Amino acid sequence: MTAMMLDDSEASDAELIGRARGGDRRAFGKLLERHYGFVYRAAYRWCGRKADAEDIAQDVCVRLGRAIRDYQGNGAFTTWLYAMTLNAARDMMRKRARDTAKTEAFGTYGLIAGEGSAESQDPTEALWAAVRMLPDKQRDAVLLVYGEGLGHAAAAEVMAISETTVSWHIHEAKKRLKVLMRSAGEV
Repeated sequence: MTAMMLDDSEASDAELIGRARGGDRRAFGKLLERHYGFVYRAAYRWCGRKADAEDIAQDVCVRLGRAIRDYQGNGAFTTWLYAMTLNAARDMMRKRARDTAKTEAFGTYGLIAGEGSAESQDPTEALWAAVRMLPDKQRDAVLLVYGEGLGHAAAAEVMAISETTVSWHIHEAKKRLKVLMRSAGEV
């Protein structure tokens, strides 16, 4: 029993994925444990709120349980996992937008709660808040390259676009961020 636990902790992602695809729950659990922080960080950078990042990370864990059998191993597992995280974050934001529209239609504005001023005083948080205001592709490119430290080629793979398109989105995002930060008095 102890030997198997050592094997799990020393097993490569590819080994764990193979075993998880075959129904090994312990291997799947180890895979989740190994990559949960990565998913949470990506989700947090995307949405900027702890509770939402936790919800997104949990959603990714559930999605991963359903999708692990479909993982082909053509690219890096983390690239596939990052794309799954971005999709979960976008789904949550779309749901929130629908819920907000419904709430506003009924005249209730209670969804605004939870946005404190402590975050807005931090220049780094102000920048990430501005990043979250960018159009989807620009935001994703900035989050992948600057938030996660991926190169343009790896970001292109996650976003399923060309490397030059990633570079263009980064360039456009920088121009927009300058305007957004100036209007917020941060630059």
